[in-house]
Order: sequence, then structure tokens, then C-alpha cells
Amino acid sequence: MSLDFETATDWAAVGEASLDEAIDLRRAIHADPEIGLHCPRTSDKIKAALAGLPLEIREGTSTTGFVAVLRGGRDGSAGGNGRTVLLRGDMDALPMQEETGLPFASQTPGAMHACGHDSHTAMLVGAAKALCARRDDLPGTVVFMFQPGEEGHHGARHMIADGLLDDPLPEAGFALHISPNMPMGTVVSRSGTLMASTDTLRATITGRGGHAAMPHDCLDPLPIACEIVTALQVYVGRQVPVTDPAVLSITKLNAGSAHNVIPSTVEMLGTMRTLSERTREQLRAAFTRMVEGIVAAHGAVGEARIEEGYPVTVNDPRATELMKACATGLNGEAGWAVMPPMMGAEDFSYVLQKLPGAMAFIGAAPEGSDPGTNPPLHNTKMTIDERVMAHGIAMHCAVAERFLATGFD
Repeated sequence: MSLDFETATDWAAVGEASLDEAIDLRRAIHADPEIGLHCPRTSDKIKAALAGLPLEIREGTSTTGFVAVLRGGRDGSAGGNGRTVLLRGDMDALPMQEETGLPFASQTPGAMHACGHDSHTAMLVGAAKALCARRDDLPGTVVFMFQPGEEGHHGARHMIADGLLDDPLPEAGFALHISPNMPMGTVVSRSGTLMASTDTLRATITGRGGHAAMPHDCLDPLPIACEIVTALQVYVGRQVPVTDPAVLSITKLNAGSAHNVIPSTVEMLGTMRTLSERTREQLRAAFTRMVEGIVAAHGAVGEARIEEGYPVTVNDPRATELMKACATGLNGEAGWAVMPPMMGAEDFSYVLQKLPGAMAFIGAAPEGSDPGTNPPLHNTKMTIDERVMAHGIAMHCAVAERFLATGFD
């Protein structure tokens, strides 16, 4: 599969021409971050940037996210029925205090675009403008999905539940995510499992508190909690196959009030990541069984709770090959690289459960920097080379044009 620029728009040049506007929008969003499912100021900035374009805007009730639908001017190549493709950009920020020192740094205390969603949104707006300019030549429909609530708030799931992807239902979906730890402009992904599922683990261990000098009169829940932590690590190391890996981390134990008081309860908090739904179910059952069993063995009371997070993110091989073809068509062989699965999670996984598609990372390491040592995503000093947005705009447009023209052929 290759991208033929003798018959296709030179999207690389379009991306470069769109860069200044994308930078302006990205900086406006970066300075005014919003968190969660409701990002009204960000949505307003996007809609203002899209004003006057031949787009149908549809909104739901669960979030301030929306889709903008572009209907092309030509019939599709498949029996006269135009295809539909979805492109997604997320818009929410993280609850962090920015420390970049940028002139357009966050003006909202405790909120920062440390995951690049500001650039994702700006790239998608740039692609929408560019594709609208070529509307008469498009043999199908493009759905631009502007989504809040990606950072743990299940924004994609809410937008799907609101029916925003149903009319028309896209036949494929694609997303890009910047990375300051990858070479500038290189698109990086893989077929199959790309990113992990994520579940939040909670447990309460209840014993009997008392004087720390007389533990025999108490039922100390702290060593019980420590035993559970150790048992969980042993389980992952010995019963989860290395070919289908998992990460289980207990990150917080909350108990006690003084050096001479044995507490009555311990609260445990942690995270669980897997690369398959099979291992996910296995670990969920093991967590509950170990908490309840170890606590019972000590005569205490335990309660295990699991808060379901994002599913495993799985790329369709055909969609991944399409993205590879577009990346190498735009930037040569150096434009594409294959990555191992990542234990981070992504709620584009909900979209990929509903329709075939793929997600990829695009390198945004600042010029002259070492990608391996740059502040990573979710770091208070994370920065990007804004020129990456020209590459992202071009990729979005090339992917949409290619799918509308040929599907997965």
C-alpha cells in the first residue's frame, strides 16, 4: 500500500501552510486549560475556529464534546455509496501545576495541558479546515470528533452513549497522540494491542485498634495490608505469563494518626494494567480473592472494590497499514516506526470497540533535544516542538482521503 501524490493532494504542504493558525489555537487552549467532561471555553474556541465551514455540528448532553460532520461532494467508489471516516482530537487537561515557564503557560492554577491535547485539538481543527477546502473532491464523509474527558473521565464512552457517532456510523476511526519522547514528525504505532486496560483497585482492611505498646490486645490491619501487597506482587510475577503481561501497583496505604496508636482500618489504593481482557479478568478475580482471603486468615474484615477503567486499545491491522502508508508517503521510510505495547491507557479504545481503526503517536521532541530524556507526558515541564502540528494535520488529511477513496484495500 502506498500513497500516490500524483493523484492525491500534497497534504505535507497543506500542513505547513496551516501551521501558524494551529499554533495560535494551540496556545490559546494551552493558556486556558479545562479538566473533565465539561470544557465549555475550549469547545467555544474550537467552534469559533470552525465557524463558516460547511460542517454539521452535533452535540450531546453528557459532555461539552461535539462532532463536526463534513459531507464530501462526490459519490464514493464502492457502488456509489460514500464511505465515512472518523478523526478524533481530545481537548481536556490534567490536574497539574505547570512549570514550563512558557509565555503562554496555563493561567489556571492546578491545571495544565501536559498530555498534548491542546495540540491534538489544534491539529484536528487544521485538518477540518483543509478537508473542507477540498470538499468537492472528497468521495465520502468525515466525522471530526472533538472529545473532552479523556484523562480518566470516559469522555469517548459518554459521547458514544449520546449517539454522536451513529449518524452516519463511521466505517473506520483514527487518532493521533503527540509524544515528546519520540523523534519529531515520526509516526509510531503497531498492529493489534497498542495500549493497556486500566482499573483502579481499592480495599478496606478493618481490624481492631488500640495502644501500639500492646498489639496483642489489638488486631493490627497494617501488617495484613502489607501481606496483601506482597502476595499481589508474587501473583503477578509467578502466575501471569510474560507473553501476556500485566502491571499491578499498590500506590497508597492510608492508616493511622499517631506513633503510639494502632489504627482500626487501612485503606489501599492502586492500579492494574493488562494487555488483554483475559488477563484483566484473571487479575480482577485474584485481587478480590487475595484481599478477602488474607484478611479472613487473620480474623479481620476486608472489602475489595474495583473501579472499571478503559479497555485495552487494539488497532485493526488494516487500519494500521493504512496509517503506515500515509506516514511513509508523507515523510519516507523514516516517517514510520513500530513500537512495543504501552502500559498507558487511552479512551479511544471505546471507539475502537465500536468500529475498526487505529491510533498512533507522532514524535514532538523539541529541536536539539534528546527524545529519551525530555520531560515526558504528564510531567509539569512537558513541552513540544509545535512544528509537529504540520505533520499531524497532513496525516489526518492523508488518512481521511485515503480511506474515503479506497477503504482498507
